[in-house]
Parts: sequence; C-alpha cells; structure tokens
Amino acid sequence: MTRRLDGRWLMRVAGTLLLAWLAALACERLGTPLPWMIGPLLATAIGCVAGVRLAAAGPLRNAGQWAIGTSLGLYFSPQVLGLLVALAPALLAGVAWALLIGGVFAGVLRRALPGVDPATAHFAAAIGGASEMAVLAERHGGRVDLVAASHSLRVLLVVLVIPFGYQAAGLHGLDTTPLAVQGVQPGGLLLLVLATVAGSLAVWRTGLPNPWVLGSLFVAAALSGSGVQLSALPPEVSHVGQLLIGVALGTRFNRSFLHTAPRWLAAVALGTLAMIAASAVFAWLLAQAAGLHWATVLLGTSPGGIAEMCITAKVLQLGVPVVTAFHVVRYVAVLLLTGPLFRRQQRRLAAAA
Repeated sequence: MTRRLDGRWLMRVAGTLLLAWLAALACERLGTPLPWMIGPLLATAIGCVAGVRLAAAGPLRNAGQWAIGTSLGLYFSPQVLGLLVALAPALLAGVAWALLIGGVFAGVLRRALPGVDPATAHFAAAIGGASEMAVLAERHGGRVDLVAASHSLRVLLVVLVIPFGYQAAGLHGLDTTPLAVQGVQPGGLLLLVLATVAGSLAVWRTGLPNPWVLGSLFVAAALSGSGVQLSALPPEVSHVGQLLIGVALGTRFNRSFLHTAPRWLAAVALGTLAMIAASAVFAWLLAQAAGLHWATVLLGTSPGGIAEMCITAKVLQLGVPVVTAFHVVRYVAVLLLTGPLFRRQQRRLAAAA
C-alpha cells in the first residue's frame, strides 16, 4: 500500500514538473519576463486552486534553491565586494524600510479587520520568509493559516507585478555585473557543486532557515571574492532552478485558498500593491543618495522574497550583487528582530492599558 501511494505521489510530482516545463516553454515563446519561474508558478498555482492534484518534492525545491544561491554567489568578485562595503548605509536603510512598512501594514490589518489578533497581523505583515513567520506566529498564538496565506499571496503579486512592470517600461540590462568566472569547466564545476552543497548542508545542520540558498550563496561568494575561479554554472542549471522554485511557490496554493477569509486576502492584496508603490518611491529616493539605479534598488527593497527578487535581477541584468546584498542583510535582520519587536510592542500596549 505504501509503495503504491509513493508511486502515485511520484507520478503527481512528475506530472507537475511536466506541466511546469510546458508552461515555461509557452511563456518563453510569448516573451513574458522570467518565463522559467513565472510560467511554472502560474500554471501550478492555477492548477492547485482548480483542484488538480499537483505536488512538489522537498528535495527538488532544495535543489532549485541551491542552483539559485550558487549562481548568485558567482557574481561576488573582489571588486564587487569592495563596492558593497561602501553601500552599508544603504543596506541598513533597506532593513529599516522593511521593518517600517511591515509595522504600518500590520496596523492597517488590525484596523481594517478588527477580529484579527495582533500576532497574526504582525507576522503576516512582516517582510520575511513565509515558513519562518508562520513558525513565529504559532509561537505567539497567531493563526498560521492566515499568516501563510498572506505571505504566499504577497510573493505571488510581487513576482508578477514588478517583472511585468519592468518589461513594459523597458527596464532591463541597465545595471549589468559580469560573473566573477566565465565559462564552464567540468572539473571546476564538480568542485563547485561539492563545495556549495557542503556549505548548504552545514547551514542546514545548524537549524538556520533557508540553508540551500544561503549556504550555497555564501560558499560561492567566498570562493569568487577570494579570486578562486572554479567554473560558471551552465545556463540550463539556472533555468531548472527557476522552474523548481516556481513549482514550490505555486503548489502552496490549494482549492480552499480563495474561500479562506476572503476579506483577509483582499486586504493583503491591496496592502501588497500599496507596499510596492511605496517601495518604488523609497527606492527612487535611496537610489539618488546611494548613486544606484532606482530599478535595482526597488528589487532590493521591494516586499518580495530573496530567491524571487534575486532571480529577477539576474534575468533582467539589474545589479545582481546589490540586490542580493539588500535581501540577505534584510532577511537576517527581519528574522532576528521581528519576534522581539512584537514582544516589545505587546509589553508597551499592556503597560498603557
């Protein structure tokens, strides 16, 4: 019985990958932005909401995150690392902005939906990873289902709105950064794979979140930043990584998604669009001060996820190391500060009461 169920599940995974691949090819043919991520994301999300039995495998999602983390790390040449040091104030400003709009959005959710408890609103509005915020919400008595739905919908909207908006405005190839290493070397590629996988496993063993992105990213960046040029990744690896991440995002949705707290989903959707618009204004102001292109800064400060926004920067050639640095610094800061900020807020409210 178990083998048969396993076989059925494997067939569902295989069917999901086939659907995702066909969707990627269709989007590529149509000329949509990020076809290898947006095509699988939309196809699987629509299929799951329609009740099609699709499935994503955890190891494949990890492989996709590893591919993206490694490909991003290869941009961090010694010259790029030197430039990023000078951007430290801008990176800290990005952290402050993420905490600010997350806090404002949480307040809006509490006022617009009076029945929502503070923990649910706070962790649903935080600009952090979906799984990490859901765990924190559960720890503080919030509703995990609403928090997870909020982050899934937020990432979906950001992944669709910004790339399509950039394509319509012709914003691509404006802030290119060459890879620290050019060309695929079979022996070097094998060493690169072994080193980055080892790095991801080491981060995973520590219990830190997102190990397959961060571990491979840190190892590849350390090698590139030290001048060690093992090999570039074949373009097909990046395509497969985007496809697997698109599938992982799309299969978060299910048939009951649209029927779960429709007012909550509507408020999250409107709030996400407002955060994108506000982030565009903030990005323009910060870009003037930091001497960067505003389109690059928007990718780094938008309310999107680290993998999705860095993929967008890579495909559209918009300052990959800068966008990656913004998101890595923000990711760590939000993960460390969101819980303590919520507890401090609750203590202050209790004292005032």
